[in-house]
This record gives sequence, C-alpha cells and structure tokens, in this order.
Amino acid sequence: MAIFKRLAGPGYIFLNVLRVLNIIGLVAVIAASIVMLVKTFIVSKFFFFDGVSHVVTAALGVCLIITELPILRNYVATNWPLLSTSSGFVTLGTLMIILGVSILGNLNKQATSQKSLGTSSWQIVISSGILMLILGVANIFANYIFRNKELGITAREVRAHGAVAPQKSLSRATTQTSSRPRRSFHLGRSDTLPTYYMRSPRGDTRQTRNISAPVNVDHAQFEKFKGSEEIQRPDSAMHPALAGNHFQCLASNQTIPRDQ
Repeated sequence: MAIFKRLAGPGYIFLNVLRVLNIIGLVAVIAASIVMLVKTFIVSKFFFFDGVSHVVTAALGVCLIITELPILRNYVATNWPLLSTSSGFVTLGTLMIILGVSILGNLNKQATSQKSLGTSSWQIVISSGILMLILGVANIFANYIFRNKELGITAREVRAHGAVAPQKSLSRATTQTSSRPRRSFHLGRSDTLPTYYMRSPRGDTRQTRNISAPVNVDHAQFEKFKGSEEIQRPDSAMHPALAGNHFQCLASNQTIPRDQ
C-alpha cells in the first residue's frame, strides 16, 4: 500500500503523458491506413480486399481513440468493458501491437512499398507501425506497474484520479452495491392460499363460485337422536369456566381443584 501511494502521484503524470502519445500514434495509424488505401486503389489489381483491411485498421484506430478520450464512457463500459475504466491497459496494448504488426506487414507488398508510396508517405507508414509496437509494450508494462491488485484499482483509475484512486474506487463500489435491486421476501400471489374466485372468460370481473350442499344426506339417521333422554345437555352452571377454581366430577361426585 505504501509503495502504491508513492507511485500513484508520478503514475498520474506518466499515464496521462502516455495517453497523449497513444492518441498521436493512433492518429498516425489512421493517416498511414488512408495513404495505403489510396495507393492500393491505384496500383493493385485486387484492391478490394486490401482496401477493406486498411479500412478496418483505420476504424479500429478511431475506436481506440474514443476509449482514450473522456467521452462516451457509459457506452464504452457497456459495450467494450475491456477498454473501460474498470479494466487495465492489457487489451489496449495488445491491440496496438497488432496494429503495428499489420502496418509494418503491408510494407512488403508492391502497392505499399517505398517505391510506390514515395519517401514521405513511406516514412509515415513505417513510423506509425514502430510507434504502435513501442506504445503497445509500454501500455502493458504500465498496467502491471501502476495497478493495485489488493485494492482492486486498475491503472486506468490511477490515470483518472491519481493518489485518490482508492477513495474513488471505494465510493464507486459502494454506489454499485446500493444500486443493485434487492429481492423481496414477500409472498407472491402464487405462493398464497388459493382463492375461490375465477376470471370471467368475457372480462376481468370476478365471479363467486357456488358451492353446493352435501349430496345424498340420510336424514333418517339423525331422527333417533331427537328427543332422546340418553343425551341431555349438561347444566351450564357446571361448566368449568363458571365453577371458579374448582369443578365437580360427575362420576365420583368429588370436587377437583383446577390446575393453576
């Protein structure tokens, strides 16, 4: 942690200078691609596929410039997360090395040779390729030097915030945690008891279900209990609730105290 604090301040300056060099190198790649595209259309017979490769190279350079500028950060974080603030410079450095190799590889073709391009255009092409190789390696090394893996701080965050990157990273993590939707533990309608309502097929109004009475009831089996002397209603005064702390046992004619 102490080493990180000592490197965060100088790292802020170094990484922002490296950002400016990245943008300059990517602009040089776009210019070199346009020069080679024009020469390819003039010299080469199979110019279509070579031309598409130069267009893709220039488009990739434009995209990388966007990621280096403080614009469209939400779009970059959503669609290009490896080039966002939460990631380091490894992906950027790898893509820059690939661009440098592609630019220098085109110099072996007849349409983009020194004789076809001319000395000035050829110097632009070769310098942009070499610059991309150097900057790509520098970005990869800078990523591992200025990051803090224990605190989860990337080199991009150091480039953006400097020595206060730990506080910014902590506040961002807290904001993301608090903005996450929380699950509700309330029971849904499907988890509760079933209702006795059903939807009408013609609308959303509810109809009460008609529950029929019991069927095939034999009323004769209950007639024998009507007016029977064997079954008598007990005296209400003998109810335990009215007997206070004691109640009388009918079988033994004894008063039994109630449990306290």
